[in-house]
Amino acid sequence: MAEDKVGRYEFVAEPFHVDFTGHLFMGVLGNHLLNCAGFHAADRGFGMARLHESNYTWVLSRLAVELEEMPASYDSFSVETWVENVYRLFTDRNFTILNKDGRPIGYARSVWAMINLDTRKPADLLELHGGRIVDYIETEKPCPIEKPGRIKVSALVPIRTIETYYSDIDVNGHVNSIKYMEHILDLFPKEMFLTRRIARFEMAYVAESYMGDRLSFFRDETEEGEYAIEVRKDIGGENPEGEVVCRCRVTFCNK
Repeated sequence: MAEDKVGRYEFVAEPFHVDFTGHLFMGVLGNHLLNCAGFHAADRGFGMARLHESNYTWVLSRLAVELEEMPASYDSFSVETWVENVYRLFTDRNFTILNKDGRPIGYARSVWAMINLDTRKPADLLELHGGRIVDYIETEKPCPIEKPGRIKVSALVPIRTIETYYSDIDVNGHVNSIKYMEHILDLFPKEMFLTRRIARFEMAYVAESYMGDRLSFFRDETEEGEYAIEVRKDIGGENPEGEVVCRCRVTFCNK
């Protein structure tokens, strides 16, 4: 394993980043993972700032996170990240979350695309800087969790509908991928987080949504402690069923 293929970044679970149980918000951990992806890419010449010069950007397509435990307030922890595969339109990026002693407490898998900021269409990754992104593929480092899978939701009636506002929108001009995660976890009662913890959180992003869109959330309990959620935008009018923007599967386990 070539060391320059794997990035490692240090963090502390700041008290203003933890929930009422004293553990890191899932959304904060998600932001740390995405920031690490950005740091790793930038250090190797294909980061967001460099891409923006050519009118391109990275967008997250899929994310799956599995945790044995969540860092608690003031805990030091680190995140390792590396590129597992590069295809023409997508790249697979993995993560390991380690506690202060260097023991893995979680893993994540993600799929990314590069899009043109004007057309919003995917770009050919193998043309990025002459295809040099493939020089950073690391295949020997393990990531022992399942890849993101298919998520199906059958619910017909939304359990919540919200407006999107300024704080939902990121530098790419659309609703931030982690904001969906936060809104989805807001669907569950406080008691769920008191007695259970998140064992796996999986997201599949389908379409973009923007400031002013109305997001409706549909939820099924597929198994005990496992939920499938679908988010649609702008239901009604000419499109009575709306447009699916993302799907999620969240699995809770007992503490």
